[in-house]
Amino acid sequence: MTGGGTDGPPFDGKAFVRQLTPAPGVYRMLAADGSVLYVGKAASLRKRVASYFLKEQPSRRIALMVAQIAGIEVTVTRTESEALILENQLIKSLRPRYNVLLRDDKSYPHILLTDETWPRLAWHRGPRSVPGRYFGPYTSSAAVRETLDLMAKLFKLRTCEDSVFRNRSRPCLQHQIGRCSAPCVGLVATREYDATVRRAALFLEGRSGELVDELGKAMEAASARLEFEQAAQLRDQIAAIRRIQARQYVEGEQVEMDVLACVVRQGAACVLLLSFRNGFNQGTRSHFPRTNGAESPEEVLGAFVAQHYLEQRPPREIVLSHAIPDQQLLQDVFTAQAGRKVELKSAVRGERARYLELAQQNAELALATELASSASQRARLASLQELLGLESAPARIECFDISHTMGEATVASCVVFDAEGPVRGQYRRFNIAGIEPGDDYAAMRQALERRFRRGMDEGVLPDLLLIDGGTGQLAQAREVLAELGVTGVAMVGVAKGEARRAGHEALVLPDGRELRPGAASPGLQLVQQVRDEAHRFALTGHRGKRQKARETSRLEDIPGIGPRRRAALLKHFGGLAGLRDAGAEEIARVEGVSSALAQRIHAALHGLGPQSPGSEPPDA
Repeated sequence: MTGGGTDGPPFDGKAFVRQLTPAPGVYRMLAADGSVLYVGKAASLRKRVASYFLKEQPSRRIALMVAQIAGIEVTVTRTESEALILENQLIKSLRPRYNVLLRDDKSYPHILLTDETWPRLAWHRGPRSVPGRYFGPYTSSAAVRETLDLMAKLFKLRTCEDSVFRNRSRPCLQHQIGRCSAPCVGLVATREYDATVRRAALFLEGRSGELVDELGKAMEAASARLEFEQAAQLRDQIAAIRRIQARQYVEGEQVEMDVLACVVRQGAACVLLLSFRNGFNQGTRSHFPRTNGAESPEEVLGAFVAQHYLEQRPPREIVLSHAIPDQQLLQDVFTAQAGRKVELKSAVRGERARYLELAQQNAELALATELASSASQRARLASLQELLGLESAPARIECFDISHTMGEATVASCVVFDAEGPVRGQYRRFNIAGIEPGDDYAAMRQALERRFRRGMDEGVLPDLLLIDGGTGQLAQAREVLAELGVTGVAMVGVAKGEARRAGHEALVLPDGRELRPGAASPGLQLVQQVRDEAHRFALTGHRGKRQKARETSRLEDIPGIGPRRRAALLKHFGGLAGLRDAGAEEIARVEGVSSALAQRIHAALHGLGPQSPGSEPPDA
């Protein structure tokens, strides 16, 4: 259902509310240009939307938003819980101007216990595309690595990649130092390894008491069978787990808890997360949501809790520094999502209150540091504005760079900075094709054409365009923008200084002037940061493209190897290095690869001379 529009008379909110359904759902406030101002959810759409138009708004931010409303779209849901989930999804995808937004959307690291014949433990971040069980989330990579180190000592499960595991002929160093049972060479029976996997899962689930009981029974059974060496190993394992339990208890019990403290000051906010898993303190992580004018810590914290925990499995307890809106609703949704009880608490005593106080102090300190950093960023932007003679400080800076090796695997990068620093979610790479190898001008032209054609369609253009290069590269940018009719974008070429020394760069302007502000200039320091990030991003993409091209081209040169067999070989051996280390007999085990073809592959990868194609048919 929609109301209002971008054309016609001003939007009449009161009239729109009269025809609105009382059902639960999500509403989207639209500006005159069609952009989304705000996304909200409601138990009753009629009552909630009416509150914006039938009474005076206590918040200046909301009053300003209401004045800009040109239309409203609503989506009806069956329940308020469904509305909450949809609201979170829309906020993530639309990033409305007046909603509180999380700036750090990176997924948290997890521990992965793979689902295969010989499961392995691994550090994991990102989509859960690998079959297996995921434990976490953990607040930092360091917490994951510490846990993995502990698991290796306790359970001796393998941690190596499949390509390494399949090609071992003798135990590796991890087995020799007592951190792996060496299933790769058959030094542990399948039944014994499976039992260890199940015990490791119990430990990661926080069921250490149950695990100790099971190990105790296994130790007694081993003693009864006179297998004293195994009984001693189980005894040592129990002792190690007991020691861990002794230092992991919080208030006499093992807990799974997050403590959240929120501080709002000077238009900025910090939400500090102190995490406990199995009662063990995993450290803190600071988040700095974009408040978009929100001044209440309750509102900021409520937005954080919804956006953060609807994306992942919440812990059993979430301790909050402030009571938040819809606290009971969120608790019900999290409980249904997790399949067990989840509690949100804002009034706590004892040890939890002390942890909350600690989180509050850390949030204050983190926000003070962030504000100081933001002030420095604003000073650098102001310096750059003055240096380039701009009417206002650039709100969006984009920088382009080209990377290749002797014309091979040319990649262009585009990085984006705003007033708060890098916006990594908007970085782009362009694979350059159809040009003369090594022609940097043509590569830059192609990347700029592709980016600004799309930018014109989407209406997203930079205020300042930095080009890594001198007059020639800048000329390419001027021509492209002129041909596409792009106006209002300031352009600067960043030419390397004498002996490529940092701080000696020249800023080349479209009128031919060169500025050399020197290393002490805050404006030049910002340009250097953006340029270096563009160079890093381009180089990373180029190296990946070049490596992939080299891996595939070597296989493509072998008669009888097409895309399907090439993909099967690389997947089976985990890459070209694993394939090169395999013998012809092992290669022949790959589906679709005959003994004769395996011999040719082995010979080609080891430089044993050309091999006749034989009668092997090419695959599709």
